[in-house]
Amino acid sequence: MIRFCFLLLLSSTFYSCAVSNKNYNPDKKISRQDLQADYNLLRNILEKKHPSLYWYTPKDSMNFYFDSLYRAIPDSMTELQFGWNILAPLTQKIHCGHTSFGMSRHWGKYIQGRTIPSFPLFIKVWRDTMVITGNLNKKDTVLKPGMLITSINNMRNHEVIRKMFQYLPLDGYADNVNYIRISGNFPYFHRNVFGLYKNYQVGYIDSSGNEKTVIVPMWAPQQDTGKKKAIKPLLKTSKKQLKKERIENARSLTIDSISNTATLTLNTFSNGGGRHLRSFIKRSFKTIKEQQVKNLIIDLRSNGGGDITLCVLLTKYLRNTPFKVADSAYSIAKNFSPFTGRIKNGFFSNIGLLLLTKKRKDGFYHFGYWERHLYKPKTRDHFDGKTYVLINGPTFSASTLFCNLVKGQEKIKLVGEEAGGGWHGNNGIMIPDIRLPNTKIRMRLPFFRLVQYNHVPKDGSGVLPDIYIPPTIEGVRKGIDRKMLTVKEMIKQDMQ
Repeated sequence: MIRFCFLLLLSSTFYSCAVSNKNYNPDKKISRQDLQADYNLLRNILEKKHPSLYWYTPKDSMNFYFDSLYRAIPDSMTELQFGWNILAPLTQKIHCGHTSFGMSRHWGKYIQGRTIPSFPLFIKVWRDTMVITGNLNKKDTVLKPGMLITSINNMRNHEVIRKMFQYLPLDGYADNVNYIRISGNFPYFHRNVFGLYKNYQVGYIDSSGNEKTVIVPMWAPQQDTGKKKAIKPLLKTSKKQLKKERIENARSLTIDSISNTATLTLNTFSNGGGRHLRSFIKRSFKTIKEQQVKNLIIDLRSNGGGDITLCVLLTKYLRNTPFKVADSAYSIAKNFSPFTGRIKNGFFSNIGLLLLTKKRKDGFYHFGYWERHLYKPKTRDHFDGKTYVLINGPTFSASTLFCNLVKGQEKIKLVGEEAGGGWHGNNGIMIPDIRLPNTKIRMRLPFFRLVQYNHVPKDGSGVLPDIYIPPTIEGVRKGIDRKMLTVKEMIKQDMQ
């Protein structure tokens, strides 16, 4: 029972909590001495505890980046400046999607509910293409949704994208996840990477196909204290409804009786993200069996991972042969000592590591359960029809494990774009926060390297789709879900 409880603890990937600090000042400058102390502590922890610090970046190169960014620390910086100007480019060099910095809880509490000035355009980004999807400056009559952007402040679109990528984490070289991150909140990333400007010179393609430029102002929110007072009682009365919507947004099942198709949407493998997700998966496949559904669409395009055991459960309903989670799962250290006090839940994690890992001849501490345990397919409510799994960049972590386990199985096709999670393997299982004492910034530290079951060579790619469906300009302009429509059309053709 003790081993099972620790297993559940270690297979969970993230958690959050809130603190309040009325005296927090986001503009407070932190001295170089304190910043350097935090930086040196972080470097020491990463070098001694990170399982794959040199997996994609050789040690001599990583040392160069450590040293050069240390020298780049000025006399003083705010928390935000230290995070984005120093830690973000550092973690990008590791090429581990689970190694990323987060602002302090004080910052999180401060920014909650606030809107701050930013670049005014929301933009869908892929490869060297940038298409406007929204404009915060409502009075702007020039830049409209659907227009192509060619440059910002005299920097060509591909240069803007490449610069942003230098600040964002990724597994190996699977950069598709960052196209979608940037597309989700272009103003946020542009502000943090390039800073704020009073005005922006934006290049665009007009309706005649000609390239033009226009000067647009920074977007600055209008203060309206009356709105906050009006919204507060509304939130209280709709708390139950908001909870219901949150659960539904995490997972859903719909069945189209005409096409005999079920669509199972799983936006997380975390029980915290969707109430009773384990029982929901079981009920879903029972319903699919009872209604004799022949086609199944599983949408994992927003699934960033979570509990490995839930990924395993889903796999059991679809895979026809026994499987394991990993060919290898190990850490380079037996515990977090001597940094236990700087690791969230470090003491209890050390106890779990003592019980669940064992040092082998290779000198590493193996999490043998994931390497040895052989899972068998479900016999009850197992789905044997055609399955289409929708994937893209945010398909990450535990959802990538699932994709690897079902790829190549009979009647199963992965559809969409390259997943953000490493196909050969990634780092995780246990991912606590490092707490830096002076800036209070948090850094996620994956403790185990996990190499996928029946792994492919390590080329840095994410799991690749069997049927590739990239974005198109026309699809973005019309708001078309091309991946879903393509699958439904394939199902329709099969019925004829």
